[in-house]
Amino acid sequence: MKIIAHEELNSVVSKLKAAGKSIVFTNGCFDILHVGHVRYLAAARDLGDCLIVGLNSDESVRNLKGPTRPINNEEDRAEVLTALACVDYVILFGERTAENLIAEIKPEIYVKGGDYKIEDLPEAGIVAKYGGRIELIPEVPGRSSSNVIKKIKTSNP
Repeated sequence: MKIIAHEELNSVVSKLKAAGKSIVFTNGCFDILHVGHVRYLAAARDLGDCLIVGLNSDESVRNLKGPTRPINNEEDRAEVLTALACVDYVILFGERTAENLIAEIKPEIYVKGGDYKIEDLPEAGIVAKYGGRIELIPEVPGRSSSNVIKKIKTSNP
């Protein structure tokens, strides 16, 4: 199964590393999956042998984006992500940041979108501490879940 429970994480990561696989990790809400997400995830996967996606839980999304989000619940968002060929594993997390997951996984490469700056990432210190690398992937202009939501709202007065 591509969706892994937190209890399985160490076992999965140990097996991947023992097999000499380079792990790429990214995280996000991935609410209302769109072409920007798909291109981003495919580009992230191209950086290594295995892509693990940390998916914000419903509660975490509400804390980050407000009480009306997420649009899709965590189970649906996880299932949609696992249907993508570029995603090897999905793990849910409830914190505001992925710092704890990154500390456990210690991926060779941590990926975020180009709308971030490395110096502003709360996870940057942990990645630097174990000698990992951070890659920023350019965003697809005009493609965001927020834009999709706005379009739906303005199309349905």
